[in-house]
Amino acid sequence: MPLSKGQKIVALVFLISFIITMIWAYRSDARINKMFYKNVWVVLISVLLIFGAIIVLIKISHSY
Repeated sequence: MPLSKGQKIVALVFLISFIITMIWAYRSDARINKMFYKNVWVVLISVLLIFGAIIVLIKISHSY
């Protein structure tokens, strides 16, 4: 179903306002996030290692 010209305009206005709002929110939270989320990469690596271990254990258990 093709979009009408009005629907395209509404979508474009929404997209532009959404992007502007996200940029504003990111900039206002950037200082606070640096303070509270210093070592978030450690959590990410831990989660990836746990998922990797689960995958290895599943592959080992299915090979028997």
